[in-house]
Amino acid sequence: MISLVIPIFNEESLIAELVERSIASLEKTHQDFEILFIDDGSTDNSMELLRQAQRADERIKIIALSRNFGHQAAYTAGIDYAQGDYLVLMDGDLQDPPELIPEMLDILSKDEFDVVNGYRKANTSTKSKNLFSKIFHKVFNRISDLDDVEHIGNFSMMNSSAIKALRSLKEKTRYLPGLRHFIGFRKTTLHYEREERESGNSMSTRKLISLAFDAIFSFSKLPIKFCLFMGIIGICTSFLAGVYIILSKTLNLSPIGWSSTLTSIFFLGSIQLVFLGILGEYVFRIYRESQNRPIYFVREFYSKK
Repeated sequence: MISLVIPIFNEESLIAELVERSIASLEKTHQDFEILFIDDGSTDNSMELLRQAQRADERIKIIALSRNFGHQAAYTAGIDYAQGDYLVLMDGDLQDPPELIPEMLDILSKDEFDVVNGYRKANTSTKSKNLFSKIFHKVFNRISDLDDVEHIGNFSMMNSSAIKALRSLKEKTRYLPGLRHFIGFRKTTLHYEREERESGNSMSTRKLISLAFDAIFSFSKLPIKFCLFMGIIGICTSFLAGVYIILSKTLNLSPIGWSSTLTSIFFLGSIQLVFLGILGEYVFRIYRESQNRPIYFVREFYSKK
């Protein structure tokens, strides 16, 4: 059986097309399937439209979360509830075409790979978010150990071995493309052109930035190494400045005024604040893990089976 997991947050304008295209694509596989829609605290009419679809087709299941827990938490809920031998992760904005699911299944059925990642040839989101996304992926691609993250997102398909490994990861700060890379297994990519979002709202810039920070601080030690590197530079600079001051005093070449001194103090103070901020990001994530709170709460689960 195939389990298709789709997070939903205020997607009422896309629900009908999303359901129709997803069912049509899954039926082409000639396998049993279930579609798990995770309502991540939608405030529009998305839930009612999903309920209508669920009443019409028992293969549709709905997980209604108690509030908006975020994109990655919604995916986690779907992964936990999925019962299929194959698991498909797909966003609900139809930028990732469900028509590729049969091809993904064909690749995994040959038993040569455990994970198929969708490889995006193009990204046609809004210019500001597209620019931010490009900058993030370029930086993240260089500082992390992940392969070609610039073109790989949530859209993917996994077999039972990879699903079991992914479920075993219980960390609270989650970035699924990174976690899929972490578990290993045999991976391949399926290239496709990402469609333009026709309606609805994309993830807000604030949430994108938050996800970017989670990804960077979860899968790279470069920020903390940057602090160490800058600290060493500061020590060397201070040593050279001390030598200069001693020589200036000895040769009566002491600079007049305190502008250079104040500038140095402000500079070093700013660097220390940056370091504290970076350390704070790590400490906050450690604190969140130590709280051990559930990643999500389910308000209701709708299923005819």
